[in-house]
Amino acid sequence: MRILLINPNTSRAMTAKIADAAREAAGPDVEIVAVSPEVGAAAIESHVDEVAAAASVVELVAADRDGPAPADAYVIACFGDPGLDAARELVTAPVIGIAEAAMHLAAVSGRHFGVVTTLSRTLGRARDLVGRYGMERACVSLAATGIPVLDLEDTGSSAVATIERFAADAAEGGADVIVLGCAGMADLCAELTARVGVPVVDGVAAAVGMASGMVRMGLGTSKRDEYAAPRVRLGDGGGLEEPVGDPSSPARVFA
Repeated sequence: MRILLINPNTSRAMTAKIADAAREAAGPDVEIVAVSPEVGAAAIESHVDEVAAAASVVELVAADRDGPAPADAYVIACFGDPGLDAARELVTAPVIGIAEAAMHLAAVSGRHFGVVTTLSRTLGRARDLVGRYGMERACVSLAATGIPVLDLEDTGSSAVATIERFAADAAEGGADVIVLGCAGMADLCAELTARVGVPVVDGVAAAVGMASGMVRMGLGTSKRDEYAAPRVRLGDGGGLEEPVGDPSSPARVFA
């Protein structure tokens, strides 16, 4: 089984760290191939960054799909889940965002969870995703540590102590489980679990586990309606469009 792990920012150091975390969670029969864009956002910390990240995700998924050996599943390793819906339009294989996976597993691991993330400006997006994934009752807190994403590249930094403090506060406030709100925190999961005393969920590991499980179940992305392959218009005047990447999806007429 081959899983394409996409880090939507351009940091090679972070891509390598995320890949290590993914391989620790993967089974012996799972090959993790980690990629990141050549150009784009160095860190995903704003809506502008997220647009660039989503475009990179689409390009990387499409390139892999059209290559000689397409992946069996795709993981988007950014907590904003950028480009998730668009990527699902491109392939029949499972496509998993790390925020989606982490929240779902946290809701199974405990009754309530808290999210600990990076900058406060990302809390709005995290709150949006809590709503999208139907986790309003399970999520009892969202906290920003103030740590920039790229500061997490340094595994010897003091970031772990800061994240531990916010995670402990969330646990004291009623969170049975802590969700780490950045892929760059993936290597801190085990240490934080030991320090805080409640389960800590890393979205990278969660997404790899979910993706590999779906592949083994033979469960992919539905091509009915919303996630059907996108259309390419045949002319400026509109009319009949052909599907891209999925010949099983019927052509439709758009006004």
